[in-house]
Amino acid sequence: MNSDRIEGNWKQLSGSLKEKWGKLTDDDLTQVDGKREKLLGKLQERYGLARDKAEQELRQFEQMSARK
Repeated sequence: MNSDRIEGNWKQLSGSLKEKWGKLTDDDLTQVDGKREKLLGKLQERYGLARDKAEQELRQFEQMSARK
């Protein structure tokens, strides 16, 4: 899933993101607004993840979402 697809499906994905990463708030998701880099930053901030770990988890999420 590329960044264009994230932006295009943001409304649908934001619910799934909140299910997977419950520490993300509505405000966080509003700020991210479908931007992958901003989402990575929020994951790092909320979960204390290193950049590479946040990237790995987001990639896994994207792969699972693409299969649905």
